[in-house]
Amino acid sequence: MIEDRCHIETPDGRMDSFITHPRQGGPFPVVLFYMDSLGVREELRDMARRVAAAGYYVVLPNLYYRRTQPPMKARDERRLDSPVHDDQQLNIERVMRDTAAILAHVDAQPQAAAELVGAVGYCMSGAFVLAAAGHFPGRIRCAASIHGVDLLTQGDDSPHLLADRVRGELYFACAELDDYVPASVIGRLDAHLADSGANYRVEWYPGARHGFAFVERTDAYDRPSAERHWERLFALFERNLRVKPTR
Repeated sequence: MIEDRCHIETPDGRMDSFITHPRQGGPFPVVLFYMDSLGVREELRDMARRVAAAGYYVVLPNLYYRRTQPPMKARDERRLDSPVHDDQQLNIERVMRDTAAILAHVDAQPQAAAELVGAVGYCMSGAFVLAAAGHFPGRIRCAASIHGVDLLTQGDDSPHLLADRVRGELYFACAELDDYVPASVIGRLDAHLADSGANYRVEWYPGARHGFAFVERTDAYDRPSAERHWERLFALFERNLRVKPTR
């Protein structure tokens, strides 16, 4: 596997990013891997490596690059209890600028099949991948939100309002016992997506808690649910990113 730690130029500065892809056989479809609120750490890099090993060019950006942040321990208990991000500089508008910069970066990479782009986001980034699918409908061919928060809010920038612009396939993995995302909110999201005509699937993970996909979240990790999410994720990417579009 090839691994690279680079900086991607954005309108707001230099965004440090982790990129990984197979050594041979490219160019590879691109997967944008958006971090959860705990930030980029070795656990997320390992997850990105798992995606890359299946034949993808994976970009894991540090969305907290706008502020100085010391290295964060994966098991920092002060942060594990707060899955909603606390970085006031982070919002939909700014992450969409970051996404545009990432897309411009992969366009210039010979090992990236940049016409084939998927995205996955965890926790706070569930909102970001849904917004990205709506902001970049010609680029994002599929997107997955894994126990995502803030998918439907009262704000003018709520990502669900972009559903009618999405062209790609959407997948939402929802924990049954999620203290941060009430079932009623997912129900309203489901109804809105259906009315918008989006190609989507909302799937409940029975007995799972918020953070079930993360091995380091010993309070929430659930191996059967985590492995199901990997199965669904790879199937989503296989359906949407393996066949090049007809020109």
